[in-house]
Amino acid sequence: METRKQKLPIGIDDFEKLRCDDFYYVDKTGLIRELLYNWGEVNLFTRPRRFGKSLNMSMLERFFSLDGDKHIFDGLEISKEDALCKEYMGKYPVISVSLKGIDALDYEMAYQMAVLQIKRVVNKVYYLLDSDALSEQDKADYRTLLDDHMPEAVFGSSFRVLSELLEKHYGTKVILLIDEYDVPLAKAHANGYYDQMISLIRNFLGEALKTNHSLKFAVLTGCLRISKESIFTGLNNLKVLSIADERFAEYFGFTDKEVRELLEYYGVMEHYDAVKRWYDGYQFGNVKVYCPWDVLNHCDRVRFAPDAQPENYWINTSGNDAVKRFIKRSANTTTKREIETLVAGGVIEKEIRQELTYPEIYQSVDNIWSLLFTTGYLTQRGKPQGRRMKLVIPNLEIRDIYVTQIMEYLKENVREDGETLNRFCDALQNGDAGNVERIFNGYLRKTISIRDTAVREELKEGFYHGVLLGILGVKTRWGVSSNREMGEGYADILVEPDTGEIGIIIEVKYAHDGNLGRACEEALKQIAHTRYEDDLEDDGVEKIWKYGIACYKKRCKVMLAEK
Repeated sequence: METRKQKLPIGIDDFEKLRCDDFYYVDKTGLIRELLYNWGEVNLFTRPRRFGKSLNMSMLERFFSLDGDKHIFDGLEISKEDALCKEYMGKYPVISVSLKGIDALDYEMAYQMAVLQIKRVVNKVYYLLDSDALSEQDKADYRTLLDDHMPEAVFGSSFRVLSELLEKHYGTKVILLIDEYDVPLAKAHANGYYDQMISLIRNFLGEALKTNHSLKFAVLTGCLRISKESIFTGLNNLKVLSIADERFAEYFGFTDKEVRELLEYYGVMEHYDAVKRWYDGYQFGNVKVYCPWDVLNHCDRVRFAPDAQPENYWINTSGNDAVKRFIKRSANTTTKREIETLVAGGVIEKEIRQELTYPEIYQSVDNIWSLLFTTGYLTQRGKPQGRRMKLVIPNLEIRDIYVTQIMEYLKENVREDGETLNRFCDALQNGDAGNVERIFNGYLRKTISIRDTAVREELKEGFYHGVLLGILGVKTRWGVSSNREMGEGYADILVEPDTGEIGIIIEVKYAHDGNLGRACEEALKQIAHTRYEDDLEDDGVEKIWKYGIACYKKRCKVMLAEK
């Protein structure tokens, strides 16, 4: 009988729950040792979403907290560090908060949500009202932190005041953990109240981190490093540990060794190559890592559906707004070519600014390159030369996000270029293969093309197939179907203009060797062999145009076989 396996911790970011409820854990407790040996009073980790930031913060809280269960660290890496555990484990009051839930359409609602988050933290130490070490004034100060309508000045000083009260009560300094510190700023920028939110968060962090004499040390996490000038003014004790930093690189994300061990444990090692192609490839410092969210999700699927193909799990966790805006800003030829190079698996070199403010991010394409890097949509290769970095798309999952956004961009362009595309459709309906070819060639030259030598031929065909469907969408009254079952096979594209008298069958081929003529002939042979036209004839269609369309990079050839 097979031994029962531990549960996969998908979406579990509570360290104690993970350890107590028999979940599989990839041991990242070495982070604690490195933090204490490489001391920084205020440490900021910037990593993309879904790389284990919140779970690591929960781990830190449980390790240092006075009321933590020490046994949940038994057998883990940090338990080997006897001296560190004796000095630090369970020895400090910990203030821990996550700001990722502060997401509102206006500042007033966002502020109320922020107050609720602070109140949740303050409520956990309600016993301070009974503390003999606190004066009546101290207790009055504590009560102000429980007020639903606390003024912004009280909110700004809340963690400093709470730290001072905890130090008085316990006689020891406080550890402060702030997870996803930049989420309220991102939401504020998106919804038009950035200036108010930056002022609030600047005062809150300044009081908590800069003028807090009760602070032992602090850890913050986020996606972006917001520039010191806008938020960390005067915070000279800040140690920034970004994705380009060699320190702590292996503690966010799964290493190759960790992924192999996980797949072997669950008996799905045969999926290793696919997992590596789709979810590996991020370079943090000098270490290559996988996205944990994707690995766990895919492992969970293939355990029960061994034939399941890799899919894009990341795309469902975010709006991918950075890629979307980037594609839209790619009007110049240079940027289009750079995107094509990246999607084809190539490398480009760019100067990266890791310190930005949200208003700066979309001011220029150069800043968007930096955003794509810091948020994981691009990753580095090799060592940076100053600010200049060699950039690549990390894996097939992220490549799929680019391809999806490129296709969306092309569909939007179709709507803006109606006159040209109406001429294309007229030529298609009239059996004018020459004009179909001329207009389609012109259109391809303007698009961002997808030509990855590493992917299967049918995926390349899928790109051109998608472009054609986008163009045909301009005719809202036409019947257009894709991969429809007909006769003895599946037609690539079937078009039925609104006259009811004409049917159009299109077979798309990718000319992998550049021989467009031969690929066109193969497309027409496929139409003839599968007898796609039978269904159209049965419907009484009088005229059937059969097009073979071959594509290679930004060139195409069109041939027509008339019945």
